Amino acid sequence: MTDLTLPILDLSQLDESPEAAARFRDDLRAATHDVGFFYLTGTGVTPELEARLHRTAREFFELDEADKLAIENLNSPQFRGYTRIGGERTQGKVDWREQIDIGPERDVVTDPEAPDFARLIGPNLWPDAQPELREVATKWQEQLAGVARKLLRAWALALGAPETYFDEHFGEPSTLLKIVRYPGTDEPEPGQGVGAHKDSGVLTLLWVEPGKGGLQVQRGGEWVDAPPVEGAFVVNIGEMLEYATGGYLIATNHRVISPRAPGDRISVPYFFNPALDSRLPLIELPADLAAHARGVTQDPTNPIHALYGENALKSRLRAHPDVAERWHADLLATRA
Repeated sequence: MTDLTLPILDLSQLDESPEAAARFRDDLRAATHDVGFFYLTGTGVTPELEARLHRTAREFFELDEADKLAIENLNSPQFRGYTRIGGERTQGKVDWREQIDIGPERDVVTDPEAPDFARLIGPNLWPDAQPELREVATKWQEQLAGVARKLLRAWALALGAPETYFDEHFGEPSTLLKIVRYPGTDEPEPGQGVGAHKDSGVLTLLWVEPGKGGLQVQRGGEWVDAPPVEGAFVVNIGEMLEYATGGYLIATNHRVISPRAPGDRISVPYFFNPALDSRLPLIELPADLAAHARGVTQDPTNPIHALYGENALKSRLRAHPDVAERWHADLLATRA
């Protein structure tokens, strides 16, 4: 295992001067062309909010089992709520973590003519035993949505597109917040906290409990560590941004190794993606960038869809087969 120093970018450079902003955009383009991952500081997210999120997450996972299972995702056709340890899969293998999934708060779509992915639209499940969680999660999502939009505008300019390119094609973002706990294990071999995968959307902002490693990124066929950096988010791009740039930007395989018992680990990924009914058109890259576009990585068992809703539905059905079987057996039959 080798150490990995991901690029560290400072978002506040965008507000310093035109020269600093240009340097940030160059560094952003280089990081996501070469690695697909970087650390991001200068986001404006305060240490106080981070500490509150951390405390609230800990308090949720310390609730009695009955209180957590009262909002189990088996009760949600939209795959929201609490997933017990071992309840999610990556590449068909069990992930050793527990979590709560939180999406946009919406009414259920009842139109029988709506596309299949509209089944993902609906309400969240919130724990009665911890009312503060909803307030903190909402505040966190508001802060990170602003960071994500700022990054996407910088990417647009860095790729030779108008600054508003992603704003125009995103629609109302389809976000997902996961509050995750990885329990420690005593197994002699490193355990699968989350198996190797690429994110299916556009952009992920990850907060990791300070001092807790486990995230690994694949580079050159080797798994390398991406430890947390104080005051920074780990940022990576998903398959749809690779698709939109013809492979100039790269979505990278990553995984999480289970911590050693008695330790555990909290992490909070925030996925910022287009509206379910949005298609991201291909960006017409400048000639000097287009010459280095590698084409989109295609896995015949896991195709990338231009329509985000198809990507999102595909991922949910695969990751939570128990929820899929309970609520969406008809889709499983047609997508086998």
